[in-house]
Amino acid sequence: MPEFQPAPASLPPGQRVYAVGDVHGHDAKLAALHAQIAADLAARPAESPLLVHLGDYIDRGPDSRGVIARLLAGPPVDGLPMVNLIGNHERSMIDALAGERAAVTDWRMHGGPEALASWDIDPDSDPATWPALIPAAHRRFVEDLALMHRAGGYLFVHAGIRPGIPLEAQSPDDLIRIRGGFLDSVADFGLVVIHGHTPTHGPILRRNRIGIDTGAAYGRELTCLVLEGDCMAFLHAA
Repeated sequence: MPEFQPAPASLPPGQRVYAVGDVHGHDAKLAALHAQIAADLAARPAESPLLVHLGDYIDRGPDSRGVIARLLAGPPVDGLPMVNLIGNHERSMIDALAGERAAVTDWRMHGGPEALASWDIDPDSDPATWPALIPAAHRRFVEDLALMHRAGGYLFVHAGIRPGIPLEAQSPDDLIRIRGGFLDSVADFGLVVIHGHTPTHGPILRRNRIGIDTGAAYGRELTCLVLEGDCMAFLHAA
């Protein structure tokens, strides 16, 4: 059973959220974390559970294709609703496959070669050939990802939010890329922001945010935050 501690916000009775940080092509770690989630749900059934993935499924790790195929196959437990958010790496992939030259360069520099190789694509090949070599279902999955999700007193988003700007007016680019202005803010955002994007050695717990990109991309753990009532706990896959 996860070891719970007080949380900075709360969920309504009966709700439980499992939020998974940046996977970055580490399908084996995601499979191990999904198995822990399934085991926890079997041991402690919840009336309204939800699984949220915070984005950056691809790049840097060995099996971006496997990660997307796993998420396309559905949640680790039948009937467990799942929300998949977009990260900046998925945005780079979308733009690169659309032929944007700057995005092609960015993707090639920041983990794209590993992702392309997982689809048996030569990263040095003509980018115009890439879309046809990636399964259409995989491309649709990436294109259909959500920007944010709200539950109880929490907001789930890949990178963070711009302080002082209403949620409905937030820039999509900030939601998937922001660091400066958000990470050091002590403002009350109205909701506690659950985010990834900025890798750290272990979860970061603040009054206004919880960061759970624990560096799976760099050989460290993949982390899942478990939220229930006014408590929280963590699951990890090394």
